[in-house]
Amino acid sequence: MYTNLREVLKEANELNMAIGAFNTHNLEMLPAIIQAAVNQKTPVIIQTSCGTANFIGHENLVSVCKAMGETYGVNVVLHLDHAKDFNEIKKAIDAGYSSVMFDGSSLPLKENILGTKRVVDYAKKFNVSVEGELGTVGGTEDGIEVAEQDIHYTNPQDAIEFVKQTGVDALAIAVGTSHGSYKAKTNISFERLQEIKEVVEIPLVIHGGTGVKDEDVKKVIQQGIRKFNVGTELLVTWNRLSTELYDSHAENVSNRDNVMPALEAITNVVEKKISLFKNI
Repeated sequence: MYTNLREVLKEANELNMAIGAFNTHNLEMLPAIIQAAVNQKTPVIIQTSCGTANFIGHENLVSVCKAMGETYGVNVVLHLDHAKDFNEIKKAIDAGYSSVMFDGSSLPLKENILGTKRVVDYAKKFNVSVEGELGTVGGTEDGIEVAEQDIHYTNPQDAIEFVKQTGVDALAIAVGTSHGSYKAKTNISFERLQEIKEVVEIPLVIHGGTGVKDEDVKKVIQQGIRKFNVGTELLVTWNRLSTELYDSHAENVSNRDNVMPALEAITNVVEKKISLFKNI
């Protein structure tokens, strides 16, 4: 079924697990991600950047997610990730996205609240869920790098005010993870995460999930993380394998022979992540 973030995170909270949110970087990758969720019998959150959505086409993404959700009986959320422009968010909602994120993390608290609330007010008209972000996650996201001196952990007291004033369905927090981290693993501040969990009742989100150690996944789920973002690992897996295949095959070999093994690898990566997120 095609659904929103609010519904799948409610189920995740009841089962003390997290739902995987996987960035698709092209249209081919999308069915492979959903197939992994079918195999694991769990809901799945498909994420796109604004750039990917504009490249593939919002309506195309919506159609595939709706069709596969109905065909395979799996709950699918289509989520716009890290959007900073209200017009891009409106475009996604109007096209049928079921969930959006307004990223005002680089703004002063009051401006972040105002921008997020504006998105929430519009999204509610269409039963679209909204994720907000408070604090600054490091690393590189969609080509934009956050310098180390600009990284700020989420302040628990700010989180109370932010959630109260905006009415968001989920809150992305900064507790030590980094976007784009795949060569080294990050060190999470479990103390800060616990402080936030104690004062915020809505589902919490980890960005930069590729860089989280496997042994830390269960720990953060126990402390209230209900959505795990994974993007870089899928992109690196796709690029490495497809490059090898294209380089080794003759020019007249069917494109399927270059793409299908990469799709299988994506499905395997997603299944392994989902298995961890089940918190069994």
